[in-house]
Amino acid sequence: MNKISIGEVATLTIDRFTSVGAFLRDEDNEEVLLPNKYLNPNLELDQEIDVFIYNDSEDRPVATTERPLIKLDDFAFLRVKDVSNFGAFLDWGMEKDLLVPFKEQTAKMVVDGVYLVRLIKDQQTNRLVGTARTNRYLSDQVDELAQGDRVDLFIGEITDLGRKVIVNNKYHGLIFKNHLVRPLRTGERTEGYISFIRQDGKLDISLVPIGIEKFDEFTQSILEFLESNGGTMTLNDKSHPDLIRDELGMSKKSFKKALGNLYKSRKIKISDAGVELV
Repeated sequence: MNKISIGEVATLTIDRFTSVGAFLRDEDNEEVLLPNKYLNPNLELDQEIDVFIYNDSEDRPVATTERPLIKLDDFAFLRVKDVSNFGAFLDWGMEKDLLVPFKEQTAKMVVDGVYLVRLIKDQQTNRLVGTARTNRYLSDQVDELAQGDRVDLFIGEITDLGRKVIVNNKYHGLIFKNHLVRPLRTGERTEGYISFIRQDGKLDISLVPIGIEKFDEFTQSILEFLESNGGTMTLNDKSHPDLIRDELGMSKKSFKKALGNLYKSRKIKISDAGVELV
């Protein structure tokens, strides 16, 4: 069981049923209402249930079984559904759309436009709102990080250099083109590794552990082929060029060079039967 916290998913206990819905309690015995429209007949007293907490029209905490596309202090790419005198309203997977006030927009948002936003609490109203001014929430103080660290990534937009990423939900990062070893979706969450920390606090990111990221595309292709085929292949450096090209889509010269890279890195064993991951 968790505490009731605006903008977060919490596991709460059903305390009692009323005419307007079920009241849920947290570990501190604080209560929040789950309205009737989110109830189902299988719910029982003292049952635990996962809910998202947000503010109703009167700024009171209320629970819902709907799942938002973004949680408090997280980032997401969201589509604009409508624009009014108050700002832009974005689809965030909830019945009530998410407001991004004009003051929180870096440029005027338009209907059907998709924008990177962060979910925050408005300081004046304490309501959940979106902001497109995401850079203010990213830090260049990276003292806690080190080269080689495994980190969480939020995949951002494509640039001439590669892919922008948000690292651990609070740092600027970039995956250079030559380190894009697999396709990435904008808005995807995945893991990566710090390959270099720049003086300005920005991070160079690799999708594979340090050492492997120096492999060229052919070496990486062989490694991925082995990993997806139980760690073995029947090809080796004596195989016919046509077999290598049909199976891996590369020349024998590229194949042999890639095998050498993996062998020197102690990633594989080569025998007459083929190649095996160590």
